[in-house]
Amino acid sequence: MTGREPQPTAPVLDAQSIKSSEGGECRGFDMGKKTAGRERHLVVGTMGLVLVVIVTSASVKDRPGGRRILRRLAEAFTTIALVWGDGGYVNSIDSTLVSWAKTQLGILMEIVKRTDDVKGFTVLPRPWVV
Repeated sequence: MTGREPQPTAPVLDAQSIKSSEGGECRGFDMGKKTAGRERHLVVGTMGLVLVVIVTSASVKDRPGGRRILRRLAEAFTTIALVWGDGGYVNSIDSTLVSWAKTQLGILMEIVKRTDDVKGFTVLPRPWVV
């Protein structure tokens, strides 16, 4: 064991666009990442092990995809108290995913934002495990 509880309590949520040339209803276009294909919405434990994954069209944004995967996470693991996510899950006007997770699922969601002065890839304090 690694000195951790056997059931997850504080995982990390993230999404990744996947290029795909296959057609079908699960293929879309992610305007932010300029990618045609699918979107993987992942929740991983602090050791990087996948807890829940859903695949949607790339046109499904982080916040609607976040609701779907958080609902599935809450059904699969009753021990979840906190979920970390990046800035794609909230913006300055819309914190509805964070408040929805708290009121509907009883899960506290903490957004880890990058600093404005950093360009390119930067390891963030929590979401790096995805």
